[in-house]
Amino acid sequence: MNWMKKNGYGLLLCTILSVPAFSLGKSMPMVGGPVIAMLMGFLFAPLVKKHDFLKSGILFTSKKILQYAVIFLGFGLNLGVVFETGKESLPIILVTITTSLIVAFILSKLLKISSNIATLIGVGSSICGGSAIAATAPIIDALDEEVVQSISVIFLFNIIAAVLFPLLGNWLGFSTVSGDAFGIFAGTAINDTSSVTAASSTWDSMYHLGNSTLDKAVTVKLTRTLAIIPITLFLAFWRTKKEKDSTGNSFAFQKIFPFFIFYFLLACAITTVAIHFGISPSVFAPFKELSKFFIVLAMMAIGLNTNLSKLLKSGIKPILLGFSCWFSISVASLFIQHFMGVW
Repeated sequence: MNWMKKNGYGLLLCTILSVPAFSLGKSMPMVGGPVIAMLMGFLFAPLVKKHDFLKSGILFTSKKILQYAVIFLGFGLNLGVVFETGKESLPIILVTITTSLIVAFILSKLLKISSNIATLIGVGSSICGGSAIAATAPIIDALDEEVVQSISVIFLFNIIAAVLFPLLGNWLGFSTVSGDAFGIFAGTAINDTSSVTAASSTWDSMYHLGNSTLDKAVTVKLTRTLAIIPITLFLAFWRTKKEKDSTGNSFAFQKIFPFFIFYFLLACAITTVAIHFGISPSVFAPFKELSKFFIVLAMMAIGLNTNLSKLLKSGIKPILLGFSCWFSISVASLFIQHFMGVW
């Protein structure tokens, strides 16, 4: 009862505002529900901040609901299919993820960018956009402004990639008979599922390949998603060490252990076992939809809790960082594909 009194009003407001954002995101997949929710949050923030009784619920939504979104994301992953397809794409995925994280680390030092923003952009670029940011933010204790900025940068290059990649693939001479090469390229070099889907579907349409490119690209993308697990565990260990070094006192790892990642992996395992025993993947579709809605819900809360004027003062450095990560991933993917004979 006390919990509802404390958080209920803020959570209810976020839910009411998120329903139209989620619906608009379905009709405008190139933009997506999370970005629409953030923009709506910015719009309503000046009104909401006048009411203190909403603050606790909005903060709860921006922090905890993000974790629930990641857990339900696991119900969309059949580990058997992912591992089978991942055999071919795994070297490319490992190289692109490593490249992005190294670039983000180096540029954060050179450009003097917040380590949290650099981490979120690096992880978002290399793994799976908003979902990876959602998983990482609570572990590094990122501010709402930092999450918004990272999501915005990822969104910018998602749009560019969705439009540019089919043209780039044609110019580079990818096979137009099979969608495998372009599917692997899109699945490893584009960071958000919606843009991966848009680019690979365009390639299928251009060369009448049915859904072959789309199927390959999405499966490769899902394989990348599993990198959330080692990345978040590493960041939790790293934060433990950092806190200990800065205070001189021991910092309990269990305090920040990402238990939601354990539940994410459990959801993956449940899906895999169920499908193995003949249960249709469509059974898990509602959980996948709930995951998408929770991300929209959390982004709405983050938008409502963001100081937009402070965000706009941060300048072009995060965009430059995002471009560098995106460009380096694309080049690394092409290089490894060429080296392996995929392209």
